[in-house]
Amino acid sequence: MTLIRRALIALILVTAPVAASAQTAPPPAVTAADRVLGRADAPVTVIEYASFTCSHCAHWHTSILPGFKARFVDTGQVRLVFRNLPTPPVEVAARAAGIGLCAAPEQFFDVAGSLMIGQAALLEGGPVTDWFSAAIARSGRTPEQVDACLANPATLTSLRAEMAGAVAAGVPGTPAFFVNGQRVADTSLEGLSAAIRPLLPRS
Repeated sequence: MTLIRRALIALILVTAPVAASAQTAPPPAVTAADRVLGRADAPVTVIEYASFTCSHCAHWHTSILPGFKARFVDTGQVRLVFRNLPTPPVEVAARAAGIGLCAAPEQFFDVAGSLMIGQAALLEGGPVTDWFSAAIARSGRTPEQVDACLANPATLTSLRAEMAGAVAAGVPGTPAFFVNGQRVADTSLEGLSAAIRPLLPRS
């Protein structure tokens, strides 16, 4: 529980200016620490800031991501980068984010899918422990390994870095998407497609 309490404090300190800020800088550059879906050499990078307790984020992942992935990621045109910006209830969102960060990198999007799909049951009163356990089962780690990772200060440091990057980029809420560094307000498949297609190499 120490990690959750510290993450809550960090969230309040780091994200307080978000609502009042405009984009002042692009999101931080993609590094090996990021969770990435798609080819590293894709011509377009889409960065998503999301929370596992955000219903709009869950809708995007369950309803829009499959079509987005088929159209752009699977064809090698886009790499999708997921970054955390926990939203209320922040104690729950921060721990879910930590589980994702502690997953084997190649299993991250399976964990994210489990959390997003299971969110509806959670919001209807389902046990949060079941929600966490289902995600851990997809993580490629044992529960003991995840617990040890959550207790590691480096995990909180990584989460705070993602949150700080969102603040610097003026993220107003979740989900938020940046296409090659520019925020796109229309998060529908059509809206993202309109931002992506002009950036693709002409055949």
